[in-house]
Amino acid sequence: MRICFVASEVAPLAKSGGLADVAGALPRHLHDQGHDIRVFMPFYSSIGTAALQMVPVEGAQNVELRLGAHAYRYSLLETQLPGSAVPLYLVHCPAVYDRSTIYTIGHDEHLRFLVLQRAALDGCQRLLFSPHIVHCNDWHTALLPMLLKTLYAWDNLFRSTRTVMSIHNIGYQGWFDAATTYDVGGNVWDLLAPETRAGGGFNWLREGVRNADAVTTVSPTYAAEIATPAGGHGLDALLRARPDGVVGILNGVDYSEWNPANDRYLKHNYSPQDLSGKAQTKRAFLDWLNLPVAADAPLLGMVTRLTVQKGIDLLFTTLPEIIATCDLSCVVLGTGDARYEGFFASLQQRFPDRVVFHRGYSEELAHLIEAASDMFLMPSLYEPCGLNQMYSLKYGTVPIVRRTGGLADSVQHWDAATRRGTGIVFNDYDAPAVRWALHTALDLFKNREGWLQMMRNAMAQDFSWDRQSRQYVELYEKLYQQPIAARP
Repeated sequence: MRICFVASEVAPLAKSGGLADVAGALPRHLHDQGHDIRVFMPFYSSIGTAALQMVPVEGAQNVELRLGAHAYRYSLLETQLPGSAVPLYLVHCPAVYDRSTIYTIGHDEHLRFLVLQRAALDGCQRLLFSPHIVHCNDWHTALLPMLLKTLYAWDNLFRSTRTVMSIHNIGYQGWFDAATTYDVGGNVWDLLAPETRAGGGFNWLREGVRNADAVTTVSPTYAAEIATPAGGHGLDALLRARPDGVVGILNGVDYSEWNPANDRYLKHNYSPQDLSGKAQTKRAFLDWLNLPVAADAPLLGMVTRLTVQKGIDLLFTTLPEIIATCDLSCVVLGTGDARYEGFFASLQQRFPDRVVFHRGYSEELAHLIEAASDMFLMPSLYEPCGLNQMYSLKYGTVPIVRRTGGLADSVQHWDAATRRGTGIVFNDYDAPAVRWALHTALDLFKNREGWLQMMRNAMAQDFSWDRQSRQYVELYEKLYQQPIAARP
C-alpha cells in the first residue's frame, strides 16, 4: 500500500514523548513488509544534520504558502529515516521551525502545524505520490482529513485516499481561537464542528475525529477508556458516536534498540538463559552512582515525564515511608513540573545513600536504569500505551503498574499458585494501592525462585513491531476496500 505518514516528531530526530517512538518505528516495519510509506515531519533547528544526507526535492524549493493573512516559504528536503530506507521528507521553514523547543506556546503555534500539513499534501502532489492512506498523528496533523475534503478535493491524486487519525494522548487536543479557522483556507466552514461554528474554540483533534475515515489509539484498553466521560477529555460522546468505534492497537517495541542481549549501552549483556549480566550491570551501576547499597537489595527504577498523568502525587507519602522502613534503593530519571522535580530532589537529599534523581533525559541512562533495576514503577493516572513497562519486561525488570490503558494490556499480575504473570498490577488510583503494590513486590523479591520465574515470564513476552504493525496493515486494507459512499 501507499501510505503518507505525517507526524510532528519522529525519533531519533525529534522526540518529546511516545509519539516520536511510534513515528520512528512503525514506518520502518511497514516499509520492511513491502509498503511504500513516505514520512513527513518539520525540519526543526534542533535536528542534527551531520548524519543526514539531505537532497532538495525538485520542484519543492522555496514554495510560497499562504495561510489566511500569513505568507510563508518552505522547501522539502528528502533523506531517509535513520537506520532504514524509509523516505523521510523534512519541511524546511525557518520562520516557524527555528525555535528552541519542538512545541511552543506562541501565537503562531497553529500556523506551525498548518505549514506541516499543507506541505505534506503539497509534497504528495509534487512527488506525484497518490496515497491509499494518509495517517495522521495527534492534534498537530488532525486537520489533514478536512483539508483533503476541501482544499484538495479537486485533485484526482487523492480521489481514493482514506484517512486514519491516531490518538496517542487525548489529553492534548490543540485548542485555538475560532478565528484561526480562516487560516486553514478552503471551504471548511460546513465541515467544522457545531461548537466551533457557534464561536467556541477551534479544537483540532475534535475535527480529526469527526472527519477521519478511521480513528485509532495506542492500546485496546485506552480505546475503551477514551470513550467514557472519565477518560475522553470532552471527546467521549463524539468517539462513541462513530459507527466504527475506536480501534485500539498496542504500540510495539523496537527490540533492535531495547534488548539486553545486544543493548549497545551495556557492558554486560544478558538473556533469559544467562542472567549473570544483569547482576553485573546492577553492581557496576550502583558503583557509578556512588550508592553504598548491597547488590542483593532491590533497586527500584523510574524513567518518566514528571507530570500529573504519571501518578507522582501518589508517591509523596508512600515512597519516603517505604525507603525509610524497607531495604530499597531508588533511581529516577525525568523532568517536568517543578513540584515533582522538587519532590525527587528532596528525596535524594533526605536519603543520599539510597536515592538518586537525575533531572533531564539521557538515552544511555534510561537503558542502564532498565537493565540494572530489579523493579520499575509506573503508577499512572492514565497511560495511553506506555513503553517503559514493555522495555522493563524485556529486561527482566519487574514492572509495578496501575491497571490502566496500555499498562493493563501488557502486564499480567503475578499469581504464585499458577506461577504465571509478569509483574505487579494494582487497581485504585490512591496512595494505599501504591503502598500495597510496593510491599507486594518487596515481599516477592525475597522469594528468589518465584522472582526468577516472574522475570523469565516477563522476558518471554513479545511486543515487537513486526506483530503490531500487521494490525495497522489489516486496518488500512479494510478501510481501503470500503466504498467511498460508506465512509463514516
